[in-house]
Amino acid sequence: MGKTILFTGGGTAGHVMVNLALIPKFREDGWEIIYIGSENGIEKSLVTDLEGVTYYSVSTGKLRRYFDWNNFKDPFKVLKGIFQAYRLIRKHKPNLIFSKGGFVSVPVVLGGWLNRVPVVIHESDITPGLANKIAIPFATKVCTTFPETTRHFDKEKAKYVGAIIRDELKKGDAERGRALCGFNREKPVILIMGGSLGSRILNQVVRKNLDSLLARFQVVHLCGKGQVDDTLQKPGYCQFEYLSEPLADVLNMADFVVSRAGSNAIFEFLSLNKPMLLIPLSKAASRGDQILNARSFEKMGYAQVLMEEDLSDETFLEQIDRLLENKDVYREKMSKNSPEQSMNEVIQLIKLTARSY
Repeated sequence: MGKTILFTGGGTAGHVMVNLALIPKFREDGWEIIYIGSENGIEKSLVTDLEGVTYYSVSTGKLRRYFDWNNFKDPFKVLKGIFQAYRLIRKHKPNLIFSKGGFVSVPVVLGGWLNRVPVVIHESDITPGLANKIAIPFATKVCTTFPETTRHFDKEKAKYVGAIIRDELKKGDAERGRALCGFNREKPVILIMGGSLGSRILNQVVRKNLDSLLARFQVVHLCGKGQVDDTLQKPGYCQFEYLSEPLADVLNMADFVVSRAGSNAIFEFLSLNKPMLLIPLSKAASRGDQILNARSFEKMGYAQVLMEEDLSDETFLEQIDRLLENKDVYREKMSKNSPEQSMNEVIQLIKLTARSY
């Protein structure tokens, strides 16, 4: 009798990427694969076309730390999602649920717990997000990307595994990346990433200083959904909302990266030895997890950090200069990191947990 694994996670690309890395491994091993996400989240567009994966959507509400009138109706959406997930899980009887987090994961984890299906949660950031905080009491195991994260959980439940990186990122082709962007080999390439939802602040500072950047670099800019500026058409500048499959080629092509500090993204840059300038989301716009991620990378010598509060035209260009100057130091530090073992650890943990129930 074959085994079935149910993946969940979404809302942002960061809550999907680890699942995308694991899915091919379980498909190769003969597991039936189900994915539960939201109706309109980015996870649907990233997962629905995958071979051998059945996608279902459930109702989900955003969990907020601030006052909003939607806080009164969203709990009912979550309750509806729990009921929908419960029925799907009862029908398909998965051996295990693997959750990457995000708001959609909460009803799925609770639906799994009600069906007595073991749940393994993966927490990418140093401190757990609100969705995972709610879900963790109902989980069997929690995998962490940073060693310091385990202190937030019961010792029996938590396991430090490190970062899980998609195999296809290592197979990127720089020439394909140049062809996609219309770039040449004459100038180095800088990749600007604001996350799958984009970053207006980062987009603004890049566009304001675009001529200065283009004097020395070719710039590929991942702007986020609905944030491409069609009026900006300059040689050496290429914009996309977001990249899925071609991202491996673009990353391989890039010499430097300027990015927010979402955990999955920065570990991907690390695995490819890309010197990075990190501009984490401010505490005013987040729970501060990106600041902790960025500071951890800075401490390990993997990245430069520019706080959003300190971001200006002048500091942005200064930090770019510094990144260029210290590129070899960063590459040497990053080359000593090895992410391959993490993938195998998580796969073995999933299989062992599934067998134990």
